[in-house]
Amino acid sequence: MDRRQKMQLRQTPCEGSLTLAEIPGGEGESRQIEGMAIVFNRESVPLYEDDTLVIREVIAPEAVTRELLDRSDILATLYHDNNRILARSRSGHGTLSYDVTGEGVRFRFTPPDTEDGRTATALVERGELSGCSFAFFMDMADAEAQTRTERTGEDGRKEVIYTVRKIADVCDFTLCPRPAYEDTEVATSLRDAERAEDERTKKLAAEERHRQAEREADMAFIEALMKRDINF
Repeated sequence: MDRRQKMQLRQTPCEGSLTLAEIPGGEGESRQIEGMAIVFNRESVPLYEDDTLVIREVIAPEAVTRELLDRSDILATLYHDNNRILARSRSGHGTLSYDVTGEGVRFRFTPPDTEDGRTATALVERGELSGCSFAFFMDMADAEAQTRTERTGEDGRKEVIYTVRKIADVCDFTLCPRPAYEDTEVATSLRDAERAEDERTKKLAAEERHRQAEREADMAFIEALMKRDINF
């Protein structure tokens, strides 16, 4: 079985990060598209939400290192479409460049002289392509891959935050007009996991209530025996 088939593909958006930069020197006009593909320690848009639950994601700095990116095969694409390639970095080499900082991962590339390259340049220049998203694989069998916290939101809904701490492989940095979480399969998986957690919590609470009732019954029995002995 392919190693990736054991893993979960996730996509995390980053709004409003794309710019065009002039490249100094050289002949003719040359531009680079630059953006922030990954932002550390920032909550994502909802991965899933309903009337009672909101699930968000955070990428921890330790999840994405230079070493990880340098051993990945990363495509820069339009709309997560691998047929619309704008640049590529394979094992740290290629037309896609990136830097890992304390803030996150910035990338840059010179758009190719293709229909998609010209489209990307024009739409970024017009501000109609404004955000990025990155896709990655995570080993769901690894207990250290992510951590989970929860809180109650201002609207009373339960908010669950998954912090990604280990990424197995980065697949692409993509340009998109309105970054959003669109992977319904993953969203459904996370929702089902939360429902299972709720059921587990309810079961544990019910078992604890049962044990408490048994303890109270035992104490009442002991007290009755002690009173009987004293009265006797």
